[in-house]
Amino acid sequence: MSGSLVSGLGREIVLTLNGPDRLGIVHAVTGAMAGLGLNILDSQQFGDPTTGEFHLRMHLQGEGDLDAERLEVERARLADELGADVDIHDPLQPHRLLVMVSRQGHVLNDLLFRVRTGQLNVVVPAVVSNHEDFRAEVEWHGIPFHHVPVTPGTKPQAEARLREIIAAERVETVALARYMQVLSEDLCADFPGRVINIHHSLLPSFKGARPYSQAHDRGVKVIGATAHYVTSDLDEGPIIEQDFRRVDHRMSPAQLAATGAELEAMAFARALRWHVERRVVLRGRRTIVFD
Repeated sequence: MSGSLVSGLGREIVLTLNGPDRLGIVHAVTGAMAGLGLNILDSQQFGDPTTGEFHLRMHLQGEGDLDAERLEVERARLADELGADVDIHDPLQPHRLLVMVSRQGHVLNDLLFRVRTGQLNVVVPAVVSNHEDFRAEVEWHGIPFHHVPVTPGTKPQAEARLREIIAAERVETVALARYMQVLSEDLCADFPGRVINIHHSLLPSFKGARPYSQAHDRGVKVIGATAHYVTSDLDEGPIIEQDFRRVDHRMSPAQLAATGAELEAMAFARALRWHVERRVVLRGRRTIVFD
């Protein structure tokens, strides 16, 4: 939910602000929120000296259900007065997350468990795969499974079907949980900041399909995983989160892959949670992440 809010808002909001740095931004925002009877539960901000921009995330709570119309008036006023992008979100509203997977299920398994146990405030309306391997598991969770096969000759039709599912299910974000197909440039351009991938290496090193073998061949001392936004440049999207572990010469590529699988699941879960909670500010090729 971005910008104006719908009716039926609960007691909490998350306000985010991104715009030019200037004197008095925090004072203006806190004053406006206090005037609405909102108490600050958490607030983080960052003035970026390299860009001259100011970024703010504030979690607020009222004593009763909030007045969406009054909030929208204050949001618009602040945006105009500060020349900034000001958004208000309902943190209790589950985020609609489409998951895509191919033939490796460790990240999918971890993600579905976290959703089922309430560790992520998301609802998964569908899982899309170019293979049938995980249909039974996904359907056991009560989630519709869509088999959308992809070949070089059928990629446009496959992506057209994907677009239909995204629209029908009102998907907010697409999670590539080891989906081993490259999305087209048009698809990436149409969903900026809405597709998140987990890559099984510490980008920008060891891009491509066999990073653990590359890492083994180079005798690396740490391996890891990178969660990033997807762009048309393969494995070059803005990084949200990375995790790593020390390794040594005794480990085979298979052992490196097993260790990496744990890191992939953890890094991906953190990245998705931060994205859903509006903790990630996307600025060109980089991100600012509030913890």
